[in-house]
Amino acid sequence: MKIYTKKGDTGETSLIGGKRVPKNDIRIESYGTVDELNSWVGLLRDQEIKEEHRKELIEIQDRLFTIGSLLAVSPEGTKMELPQLKNEDITFLENAIDKMNDVLPEMKSFVLPGGNTIVSYCHISRCVCRRAERLTVALNDTNDNFKKVIQYLNRLSDYLFVLARKITKDTSANEIPWKPRM
Repeated sequence: MKIYTKKGDTGETSLIGGKRVPKNDIRIESYGTVDELNSWVGLLRDQEIKEEHRKELIEIQDRLFTIGSLLAVSPEGTKMELPQLKNEDITFLENAIDKMNDVLPEMKSFVLPGGNTIVSYCHISRCVCRRAERLTVALNDTNDNFKKVIQYLNRLSDYLFVLARKITKDTSANEIPWKPRM
């Protein structure tokens, strides 16, 4: 398989289904941001973290590829069979969040992102996830097929926030509460 096709040299790309669109199309922005998120999650997965979290992140990366393929489909559709998100994928995130939350101190304020490099990668991933969610919401204004994708991305950003707190606890990093200056 040849990596370069030269078909994108004019600033357009093909969606699944064959339709050509500009590379700055909201659909391309949306799945491109999901791809960026997947790379950040990969970097996070490559850190010194518990094996349990590493396995969760691999599962999440697989779902992010599913989301990317769903977002890449032409609005006219495709005959190609694609993987789908399932309710169980969202439940998977919720269960992981609940398990981590069970051992974390109650939050009484917002916390400043950071604490150590791994925690910072969690927060960066969370922010990219929120951007992917916002772009998918904008795309959803024109196509109603992405409700489950939006729900998954929303839950994933929650997961990444709680993972940041859990890694903060596991590594004895300092969680700094935000104290607004009044």
